[in-house]
Amino acid sequence: MFRVPTTLKPPSSILLACLIALIFFNPAGAQPGDFSQQDDPFADPFAAPMFDFDDGFGPPPGFGPGGPMGQQDTRLVGEFDADRDGWLNAAERKAARAKLAKSNSGRRFQPGPPGMFNEAQAKPVAGRRLAPADVASYPGVPLYDTLTIRTLFLEFESADWEKELADFKYTDVEVPARLTVDGREYRDVGVHFHGMSSYMMVREGQKRSMVLTLDWIHPNQQLEGYRKLNLLNSHEDASFMRTVLALQVAREFGLPAPRANWVRVVINGECWGLYVNQQHFNKDLVRDYFGTTKGARWKIAGSPGVHQSFTYLGDDLAAYKNIYTIKSKDAAESWLELINLCRVIDQTPPERLEAALAPILDIDGTLKFLAWDITMANGDGFWTRSSDIDLYEDKTGRFHIVPYDANECFSMGGGPGGPGGGPPPGFSPGMRGVDDRPTTATAQRRGRRMGGPGGGGGPLLDPLASASDSSKALIAKLLAVPAFREKYLGYVHDLSARWLDWEKIGPIARQYHDLIDADVKADTRKTDTYEQFAASLTDTDQRSIKVFAQKRRQYLLANKTTTQSITQITKGNGR
Repeated sequence: MFRVPTTLKPPSSILLACLIALIFFNPAGAQPGDFSQQDDPFADPFAAPMFDFDDGFGPPPGFGPGGPMGQQDTRLVGEFDADRDGWLNAAERKAARAKLAKSNSGRRFQPGPPGMFNEAQAKPVAGRRLAPADVASYPGVPLYDTLTIRTLFLEFESADWEKELADFKYTDVEVPARLTVDGREYRDVGVHFHGMSSYMMVREGQKRSMVLTLDWIHPNQQLEGYRKLNLLNSHEDASFMRTVLALQVAREFGLPAPRANWVRVVINGECWGLYVNQQHFNKDLVRDYFGTTKGARWKIAGSPGVHQSFTYLGDDLAAYKNIYTIKSKDAAESWLELINLCRVIDQTPPERLEAALAPILDIDGTLKFLAWDITMANGDGFWTRSSDIDLYEDKTGRFHIVPYDANECFSMGGGPGGPGGGPPPGFSPGMRGVDDRPTTATAQRRGRRMGGPGGGGGPLLDPLASASDSSKALIAKLLAVPAFREKYLGYVHDLSARWLDWEKIGPIARQYHDLIDADVKADTRKTDTYEQFAASLTDTDQRSIKVFAQKRRQYLLANKTTTQSITQITKGNGR
């Protein structure tokens, strides 16, 4: 049996890619867990691409909307909802699970084989017992206040709630629970496991990301004005802080970024530790930033390959529905306006693009988003695979980009292939070692056939790494306009000068670190070690947020492309 040495913690993206390769490309039909020494997935796994996008092959079938590997979620509610109340009670869920077990379609992509997890994940330990009377309450305090850690108590009907949630992960079934927060009870809250690699690469008994839907059955049920909660397990982020810090920087820079803080989660009386509580992209977020709940919303889900987002694919809606998942009313008019946006971006000559785009796209906000994404060296970012964002069209017909995935910001990068090598097809940059070699535009293009960035990002990521990549239409087309390029580079410079300055961001990070320290230390279900958390702001750990900020700032402020023209760029960006 192949086992990863405990001294090596390869990123989940790489491990997940190996599993995908076995599932989809093994003619012998090997199953996950059938590894032998000669099948070592870390023996030069990047010697040749498993599939080549430029030769007409896509990623594993349909990575996009729906279940894993592109399989659509199994629809069970309509079949098993005997009383026709729109959801499945305990008896109905039991029948649905029996069908899933028989068809093997429920837990079809469970966490990987033994030996493919780091030592911190090896032995889940039960947490301490907690009751509502044991914790402080914060009624009236904003839900996403970054200096407040609320405790969320979930009570499921069954003791095997974890297996039940896993069984229904890739279905339309919500598992009901009673939620208690600040002494108040919320009935029939829908709970669903969430995530791809953050789910698949975390073993049973470790914390997994969850979505709580308060208005699932009771339409007016909400917590401090919010109807849905995203509870993230901080996968690939031992600091627990990257999401909160990166999204705070985005908001300070003028972007409509989700709010985020931390919550303590207790399930059936046992503390499951600290979760990152990131605001959900729904009408509540739109209300907070745009003062209305009107408009259309889409999600561009993370893709293992470079998505064709913002590329004009003709007028057939089907081509776009493979990339964009509409989250608001599925109106034909909204889709036509999205297709028009793609056509204008993709087909308008650079000299006419500003005039054509201004009425239908928040250009300045888009340039700020692109600058934030590259400055933070987001390992799961838009710069690397043109996906994992949310898109909002306001009631005037103007589109806005909303950041989404930020847990791999402040990333030291270091893909196994080095510059030009890239990660496994379409996954985030590797984390096997700190990579101080620049990720240039040339390296980025070399890595493209494997769907990911050459060199894996990191503090020396070139701010123009994707500027000439034709597969990333939004970046390539906007930065082909000299005025847009100049403004974008000015934003990169401004972000670097202000928000990578450790004198500015360091005290904020330290305050958060101290706030959550005791909870992280007591957390028996976390996916990394307390020692890794404790080192996350130090000078000595080369993966720390501090080391990244210092190296990234030094590189970008010395980079000629960001220092040539920065006048009048910083107006109105939150200085």
